[in-house]
Amino acid sequence: MPGPTAASPVPATPPGPQLTVRRLVLLAIPAIVIGVLSALTLWLLNAIADRIDDVLWTNLPKSLGIASDSPWWIFTVLTATGIAVGLVVWLVPGHAGPDSATTELAATPLKLSVLPGLAVVLMLSLAGGVSLGPENPIIAINVSLAVALVARMSKAVPAQLIGALAISATIGALFGTPVAAALVFTGMVGEFKMGGSLWDKLFLPLVAAGAGSVTTYLVGGGFGAQAPFDPYGAPQPFDLLLGSVVACLAAAFALVGVYLFPLVHRAFHALRHPLLFTALGGVVLGILGAIGGPITLFKGLDQSEQLLADPGDYPPAQLTVILLVKLAALVVAASAGFRGGRIFPAVFLGVAAGLLGGALLPGLALSLAVACGILGVVLAIARDGWVALFVAVALVDDVTVLPMLCIIVLPAWLIVTRAREMLITPEDLARELPPAPLPWERSGSTR
Repeated sequence: MPGPTAASPVPATPPGPQLTVRRLVLLAIPAIVIGVLSALTLWLLNAIADRIDDVLWTNLPKSLGIASDSPWWIFTVLTATGIAVGLVVWLVPGHAGPDSATTELAATPLKLSVLPGLAVVLMLSLAGGVSLGPENPIIAINVSLAVALVARMSKAVPAQLIGALAISATIGALFGTPVAAALVFTGMVGEFKMGGSLWDKLFLPLVAAGAGSVTTYLVGGGFGAQAPFDPYGAPQPFDLLLGSVVACLAAAFALVGVYLFPLVHRAFHALRHPLLFTALGGVVLGILGAIGGPITLFKGLDQSEQLLADPGDYPPAQLTVILLVKLAALVVAASAGFRGGRIFPAVFLGVAAGLLGGALLPGLALSLAVACGILGVVLAIARDGWVALFVAVALVDDVTVLPMLCIIVLPAWLIVTRAREMLITPEDLARELPPAPLPWERSGSTR
């Protein structure tokens, strides 16, 4: 589910009572509540975004007698989305929260007054075809709501723990299973200043993630299996070499976008005003969408399913164009002031990279090729091996590729481990011009 560095540290829970059985049982109650409410918030925002999507891409063009997949309609909608998002970021109180380019999955609570603007921008981006996923904004929204809600109900639960439970619940809801949350939090448990075993520390995040994933299942969402592949079967030694080539090349390709990210971010933000650089981002995304077509739009989950439904429909040349356009769209969307995460577009890029690898290396089973492509791209962008392994296996719906991936991930990790992350750091921001003061900032007034 990265810019998300999926293993971003959760704020440390201050020293407190040991995690006794009684304490775990009592804390499981707010964990379940947080899990259910986090999933419902995600579902509600997605449902509203789907309705806006229907208007923009089905009802409106149909009423005008226009093909919704025509290049100029794609350009028009994305340009209008950029302008709309820029207006919200500029004018709405809270300015839609922090720039997603500077944030990780582990969000700190925001003021409640910021959340309406952030929710609007998220829904506009999801509906308008922007190449970003919902993960960073929805985690920030759920963390902020959970901290505010539980703090009103009880002072006994530390705010840092509430935030961690909301993150876990949202990850469980996004992927429709608590497994992803368990893998992410396995690398974070050292931050929890509580006694007990590993599973004591994982207990509450798993309760929240489980409640979130079950709620998502009940309302009809989730990160379902997409691929109609035959099982890979018994490992073949030569496939280790071929799979490593696909994973390493996919990771290296994604790192091109990672290294371009701060340069593109600096170029857009040189305009110094959110309306200007976000509107320009919409124009550039519109041009890219007109070139790449509808399959290069949106967060990429449905588009991954489309690619995998009939891989033979996409020759290597077309897959190459899709990869180049989608990577450019991800970098531009993440740089130009839109709010969203990078994991879902990274999954789409991985699927396209795997299909291209499978087409160029016909001796490699397509299920393993796609899994290796996903592994490499998600590893480079999310910088978390657990998440990369989970998503790769989940998308191809074939656990028999897992033993191969556990080895192939090692050379791919060597490619990315010393590379920069897809995140705008304070050092990067220091090299940029400050944004233009907004009207109320120039006058000294506040909202």
